[in-house]
Amino acid sequence: MDPNKWTDATVQMFKESQEIAFERKNAYIMPIHMMEAIVEEESNIVIRIVEMMGGDVNKLKKEIKETMNKIPVQNPPPVDIGLHPTTQQVLRRAIEKQKRMGDSYLAIDVIVMSLMEEKEISTIVGNSGINVKEFNKKITEMRKGQSVETKEAESQYEALKKYGNDLTAQAESGKMDPIIGRDEEIKRVIRILSRRTKNNPVLIGEPGVGKTAVVEGLAQRIVKGDVPSNLQCRVIGLDMGALIAGAQYRGQFEERLKAVIKEVKESKIPIILFIDEIHTVLGAGATGEGAMDAANILKPMLSRGELRCIGATTLEEYRKYVEKDPAFE
Repeated sequence: MDPNKWTDATVQMFKESQEIAFERKNAYIMPIHMMEAIVEEESNIVIRIVEMMGGDVNKLKKEIKETMNKIPVQNPPPVDIGLHPTTQQVLRRAIEKQKRMGDSYLAIDVIVMSLMEEKEISTIVGNSGINVKEFNKKITEMRKGQSVETKEAESQYEALKKYGNDLTAQAESGKMDPIIGRDEEIKRVIRILSRRTKNNPVLIGEPGVGKTAVVEGLAQRIVKGDVPSNLQCRVIGLDMGALIAGAQYRGQFEERLKAVIKEVKESKIPIILFIDEIHTVLGAGATGEGAMDAANILKPMLSRGELRCIGATTLEEYRKYVEKDPAFE
């Protein structure tokens, strides 16, 4: 078992499993420690699927903790924590699956598939109120046919959900307040988006004047059907902060953004991207000399009309960074 052939997420999960076992004074890393490490990670695959299938997340987490509480405590605490034989089996199965799937690195979803073959783990997941077979199917579906070729591969799964905020979904669920006094601005945005060329509007104004409210108003109109047929789209707010967060290595940010763009292009329902503070795009993500930044990825598609985008910025930043760039007209 070579950790150099694990994804960053797998390495981190394993470290956390070890810490959990150590804090609980357990002699071995058990499969349940791995499951605990996975479900406590933000935006993890297990919780996302359980929520998607209408399961009880709190019950799942509670049962995991109750199961860990049954593991004997060692006093004095162990100096070295080893792998329990069942954990070794889980990892061996995962590596076999990895090879069958043609992955270059061992990813978390493959480990979850292997964990689900442990009766203790599958029972806990099933007790959360979901069908275990369907759960396993969903794990595979979330890959969308992608193979794991880099250590950062997990960051590319369901990129829009991780790095985007679906404003139309919020409008549909009634989570947005009514937008008042922005009819003219919303109509103008609709007109620009409906053009064949130069159809990427930029909202300009000082912070707090209501630029985002205009986009929210557009999302509400789309949900009501109060837009031209060519704008029956989803409006996704791109979270540049989340895209950049943790992207320490050259190319990591670019891979995330490309994954977002790929999902946008492949979406059955057309998508309009909203980028707040769009001026930050012109330098975001450049983690090394010669690294592509977000603008270099977005501009070709914007200029060719392959991607529809709404930007928001201040007048000063617009003049400094955006005005000179024809792709952002």
